[in-house]
Amino acid sequence: MRFFLLCDLDGVLVDSTQAIARVYRAWAREHGLDEELVVATAQGRPSREVVRVCAPSLDAAAQSAAIDAAHTADQDGVVAIAGAAELLADTPPERLAVVTSCSLALAGARFAAAGLAQPRVCITEEQVAHGKPDPEGYLRAAAALGVVDPAMCVVLEDAPAGVAAGLAAGMHVIALLTSHAADELGAAHAFAEDLVGVPAIAARLTASPRSRRG
Repeated sequence: MRFFLLCDLDGVLVDSTQAIARVYRAWAREHGLDEELVVATAQGRPSREVVRVCAPSLDAAAQSAAIDAAHTADQDGVVAIAGAAELLADTPPERLAVVTSCSLALAGARFAAAGLAQPRVCITEEQVAHGKPDPEGYLRAAAALGVVDPAMCVVLEDAPAGVAAGLAAGMHVIALLTSHAADELGAAHAFAEDLVGVPAIAARLTASPRSRRG
């Protein structure tokens, strides 16, 4: 394997859709906000960014802490996405990272609930100043893996904000169609219905790194 695989967590390795929606709907009701807008805004973004966008008058740090605590406590129905365990096991640990908008505690809870092994490199919201769609998280993951050329990295994402972050980092992006249609996922370099074909797609994208787009 000559490429580095950088994966989002929710919607890519674990299916936590219902748990995420429950927490954000409850938070929206508590503060008199539009539930649908909050849930849509939350896709692929850290909770502090969701607060800033949807409720700028509230204390983002305090609200984010409360939201993350609620997420961590609610793992009901969280499961591994088919093929996730195999993808993690088959990717050399020195070429694998997870880049998530979750807090460190929440990421750990997600991995545990889904029965997945957490990779050595896991970039969480505490480690970045700017969440997705900013590329900071992916660039930090690449640095942690010792990557010199971002074109050797393949980002696996399911949300528009994550796709944008991977593209902005100068990496190849495979959009997994678990939560959005292809036309919602911007200029991703490739699309996949599931995780089975991801290694082959990643190998093809990185065969000629200097030909990358974006």
